[in-house]
Amino acid sequence: MATQPARLQVPSGPSRHVYDAIVVGSQLGGALTAALLAKRKHRVLLIDHDGTGTGYEHGGYVLPYGPSITPPLKAMPLVEEAFTELGLTTTVQRSLRPHQPELQLVLPRHRVDLQPDPARRRAELVREFGDAAEGLFAALTTTASQHEESNAFLKEQPNLPPDGFFEAWGLKKKIGQHEGLEKHPRLSNNTPPGALLRGLLPFLIHLDEASSPLSLTRPLSQALQSPQRFPGGNEGLREMIVKRLSELGGDVLTRENSDSYVVEEITFDGARFSGVKLVRSDVVYRASCLVSAMDSSALRRLITDRKRHRSLLEHLDASTNRSLLFAVNWVVPANALPRGMGELLLVESEDVELRPLLIQVHPARTPSGQEDESLRVVCAAAFVPASVRDLGEEHMQVLAQRIDKELETLMPFTLPHRVLRSAPYLDAGGVRGSRLMPHPLYTFEAEAFLGVTGLKQRTPAKNILLAGREVLPGLGLEGEFLAGMRAARLVQEMLKKKTPTAG
Repeated sequence: MATQPARLQVPSGPSRHVYDAIVVGSQLGGALTAALLAKRKHRVLLIDHDGTGTGYEHGGYVLPYGPSITPPLKAMPLVEEAFTELGLTTTVQRSLRPHQPELQLVLPRHRVDLQPDPARRRAELVREFGDAAEGLFAALTTTASQHEESNAFLKEQPNLPPDGFFEAWGLKKKIGQHEGLEKHPRLSNNTPPGALLRGLLPFLIHLDEASSPLSLTRPLSQALQSPQRFPGGNEGLREMIVKRLSELGGDVLTRENSDSYVVEEITFDGARFSGVKLVRSDVVYRASCLVSAMDSSALRRLITDRKRHRSLLEHLDASTNRSLLFAVNWVVPANALPRGMGELLLVESEDVELRPLLIQVHPARTPSGQEDESLRVVCAAAFVPASVRDLGEEHMQVLAQRIDKELETLMPFTLPHRVLRSAPYLDAGGVRGSRLMPHPLYTFEAEAFLGVTGLKQRTPAKNILLAGREVLPGLGLEGEFLAGMRAARLVQEMLKKKTPTAG
């Protein structure tokens, strides 16, 4: 069956051709930038360009590109302030769904249900690990609150990443005032359950190798406090923000309201950004500044005069994708799942190259948006080298089969009842962007402040800003939102120096 993208209902297309700011790309930071600017009375256009929607359609179901974990808003206080400004805090809190249990650990000789109730959690650990349980319980409890020690620093809205000597000097001075930034996770990787829990980190951030205390501690702490699921994953969260953007008067170009929502070229006036030209359109949308909410490699392809804009391209080339998330979805009857199987599992795979596996289970969803409570989607994912994209479909089929084998081991009597098996990299070809990476891991040439920063938001083209996941990769989902919030502030600073464009 041919695959089709899931649909988002949005108003009709742009109301003008000239804006204060244009945001291009489908990453969360850009959507937040656009919504905040619209709330602050600026004229903004969001162009989807490379969006994938909340899932891909296959076999009559909307399936996820991979598992996703959303920390509670209270664990991201500065982000919560932005959502409050947009009037979305209550909506987010009501939409977030807890997993039952919060997290299930599957090791070769142990299965541990991490319940939210401390007494039940301690009893479960004692049952599985005996005398070692108290130390593990204490480490888990402490780790789940360690993000609070860096809250004060982030609430000061530091310039991350810093741009230039004076910002870097000021940032280092500010860092010295916060001792909590240098504390490593209390949870040690010297025990099998501790090592497995530390293996959750790549699913929470966008760094290929986290090594600093802040990148090791904060995202893991936030997730362990209460790992939740937003319907539709991060894309569902983005669609909620985009809807709010439209309600605030911002314009949106997406596949749902236009045949021309893909950028063909970024136009310049000398060294400065001037506008964007879309595929299958003669219109050039102009603005005082551009915010990129896509990966640097995608932005690079939109810059045609490579000689003139060499410094901008070199800025973008400082990021390298090393790993990507490869997922397999099974649609199965709910009553065919093993008894006691959790909704969020971290599995110590027997396949060393697929360690660990993150598995998320939730009701199957149809293209109409309805959930079928009689069926479950079991989404299993692991990180693999980014080079697998160059090895062809046959190699990816083998990868999918290896994950299938892990699922068969975990659910030994479920396979005969399987309704559908699907892998995004193999079965979502009808969706633009579906063969891009839903959760890439990067390395960077630039100095990483606190071990969490990547590409600088300001670029050599002074009115082009970055608000994607490569800005604060070591802070994961929170980092995407923080990049979007700072991009909105930087846009406002630019607009103060220049008379806003006339529509």
